[in-house]
Amino acid sequence: MKRLCGYAVAGVALLLAVSWLSGFRVNVTPSLPLGIYRLADAPARKSPAFFCLESNEYIRLAEERGYAGSGFCPGGLRPLGKEVYGLPGDAVGFDHGLITVNGQALPGSTAKDKDRQGRAMPASLLRPGLIPKGKALMLSLHHSGSFDSRYFGLVPLAALRPMEPVITWNN
Repeated sequence: MKRLCGYAVAGVALLLAVSWLSGFRVNVTPSLPLGIYRLADAPARKSPAFFCLESNEYIRLAEERGYAGSGFCPGGLRPLGKEVYGLPGDAVGFDHGLITVNGQALPGSTAKDKDRQGRAMPASLLRPGLIPKGKALMLSLHHSGSFDSRYFGLVPLAALRPMEPVITWNN
């Protein structure tokens, strides 16, 4: 029986390793629908992407507050999963507190003063204007407390790992 369990564990580990190397990823956070995703070629508007935070200030904040768990990103956190809402050349603005992209308001995109625990959120780094070359606006409008570009600003396109959903379900 022990041998059979050992083979089963080894088989599952091999399956997970092959899946990872084949570009499959699992999302278990509320920032995107739960499920299985596959690496995609290029980021597209409203498509999911994973990325690592690059600023030590925001890495520390995410770690201290539990916005991201432990992972393999520089800084020791797991990549954040968000959706691409703006690409280079898109116009970002604000309308009654909502973020707009190319004149279209994004419902649920209001920056919050406090997180779910009542802790003050950092001042938004997002500013109106054109998204510059090499940057992207990354948001999660799936839940109101998302830690995203509203707080840490635009994300380098080179840092994005674009994904496409394979099997997902709503949180």
